[in-house]
Amino acid sequence: MPDDHMDHALPGSPASDSPLSAYLELLATGAPADAYEQPLLQVRADGAPPERVAAVERAKLLALRVRAELEDRKRREAELSALFATAQDLAGLRDVDAVLQAIVRRARSLLGTDAAYLTLNDAAAGDTYMRVTDGSVSARFQELRLGMGEGLGGLVAQTARPYVTDDYMEDPRFQHTTVIDSGVRDEGLVAILGVPLRLGSAVIGVLFAADRRARVFDRQQIALLASFAAHAAVAIDTANLLAETRSVLAGLEAANAIVRDHSAAVERAADIHDRLTELVLRGGGVHDVAATVAEVLGGRVEFLDAVHGDRSDPGEHPNTKGCPDPDHGPARAVGAAVERSRAEGRAVRHRDGWIAAVSAGDELLGALRLHDRCDLGPVDRRTLERAAMVTSLLQLARRSAGEAEQRVRGELLDDLLDAPDRAPRLLRTRAARLCADLDTPHLVLAARIADEATDAPSDRQRLWSAASHLAATGHGLAAARDGGAVLLLPHGPYDSATATARNTARRLGEAVHARVTVGASAPVAAPAAHPGDVATAYAEARRCLDVLHALGRGGEGAAADDFGFLGLLLTGTDGGAPVREFITRTIGPVVDYDARRGTALVNTLDAYFACGMSPVRTKDALHVHVNTVAQRLDRVGRLLGADWQSPARTLEIRLALRLHGLSPALGRH
Repeated sequence: MPDDHMDHALPGSPASDSPLSAYLELLATGAPADAYEQPLLQVRADGAPPERVAAVERAKLLALRVRAELEDRKRREAELSALFATAQDLAGLRDVDAVLQAIVRRARSLLGTDAAYLTLNDAAAGDTYMRVTDGSVSARFQELRLGMGEGLGGLVAQTARPYVTDDYMEDPRFQHTTVIDSGVRDEGLVAILGVPLRLGSAVIGVLFAADRRARVFDRQQIALLASFAAHAAVAIDTANLLAETRSVLAGLEAANAIVRDHSAAVERAADIHDRLTELVLRGGGVHDVAATVAEVLGGRVEFLDAVHGDRSDPGEHPNTKGCPDPDHGPARAVGAAVERSRAEGRAVRHRDGWIAAVSAGDELLGALRLHDRCDLGPVDRRTLERAAMVTSLLQLARRSAGEAEQRVRGELLDDLLDAPDRAPRLLRTRAARLCADLDTPHLVLAARIADEATDAPSDRQRLWSAASHLAATGHGLAAARDGGAVLLLPHGPYDSATATARNTARRLGEAVHARVTVGASAPVAAPAAHPGDVATAYAEARRCLDVLHALGRGGEGAAADDFGFLGLLLTGTDGGAPVREFITRTIGPVVDYDARRGTALVNTLDAYFACGMSPVRTKDALHVHVNTVAQRLDRVGRLLGADWQSPARTLEIRLALRLHGLSPALGRH
């Protein structure tokens, strides 16, 4: 600065404008505090008199005071702006978690600390727990719980007063615990400031700001965090109230939806009650019930008949008569669910829908199965159960009508068997009422339960009922006779008596849950025209049945033509005992040798006779070497005797082999 200015630069005089202008310029530019020493140093360097130096020093002090006041006002303005912005941010938040995160993040930013965190009081546990952190790196610190009075935070929560420390670990004012000190040490915190979150007179938590180095928080910073905590407490309370309000509204909406659904279900129940009542009065069937339930409840409904294995879709015509498929009965498809429904007396869940058992007392009549409806409410379940009850009534009515029809069919067949002199015209008239045509070829089949242990009167009754149902669906006749059942079934020109017998044995066995043996006669051309032929055919079917039992083939079906002269040979024998004795006497040593050694002498004998007793052709048939055939035949000779290939012995051996092949059981002795 030039000397002519410095010499006269005293306060209050025009010459003093230069140093004052310098300080004003420093204030205007926001220069740092150390820059305010430069004008004073310049005056001293210029050798100004002491009065001049003192005046400049006073100007410096005044400028620094003005600067400090401006900085304080600027800081307070920034803090107020930050508080206002924070209040706006918090007012716009509606989620509690978002509010807490915003509080902690803004507190850390306002005070410029390394970390900020917030604890909330737990009234039930009587402590305060870490809820949200920002800038934290320790997992153990983020899970801290502080008892009331423990540590700095516990003391703030207990006293509702702010506390501050520039070195927490060395501060004796606080109740140090191992858990709290370990968490603070893991986080590396040194200086901590905590202020209460208050709602009225209640403290709901504590807001913290902390540094990982020693730091003194002044009163203004404490007041700033406290003001921020007041905003935060209101925001937390508002968010909680909004959350409770939303919860209440959601509950009201759910209750309203339940009321609507219940009202709709009650209306559906009333509707189906009226429709089922009308259905019964007009003589509907179980398929009509299934269709009605499907229409009212939605989904797809089918009726499962436990007696005959009938599995029908609701779209099927109720008067349709067809032979049911026993492979699809409820015992195989949904047996466990049906049994559980019957035991519990209510509808039960099964896969993608529901099952309601149709029962009368302890007897299972079937089930209603609802598909594609997993969300069935209580009222709709009761609707399905009511439909099952109506179905049981219809089933009982159908059974009564069916039993009456079975008796009529049985009486007609009894007349064909016992009264061959009946007038053909009368027989045709009675058959027409039962949808049977006795002027076409028919088969007579004799059926009997194969296992004597299960052949009780109740089992024979079930056999007759199953045979009657099978005959009715096939437009034939059936009757109970001779401890079993006899059926008269239509026989087409391309039908096989053997196939019909086997199919009948299988279906009757599945219906009565026991093995059933069936013998079939040769076709009867026109039962109405020649009633006596029916009795003859029944006798033939009975002989076929006896042959099957004699051969140990109970539970199978066969026709008389399947046995040829063997049928005549075996008929009337005592359970096949003489036949077994014949097999044992003739080829028993060979059979026993195979059983003990695992050889194939019996098969070799069969091939040997089938190949005209030629070893060469036999080895080709068995795919072995001719020496092997020779060795086996030599072994047979040693077992049966040297004359086993004589004509008389050959005939007996071949017959024994034939009988043994028809029934392996007859070969055991």
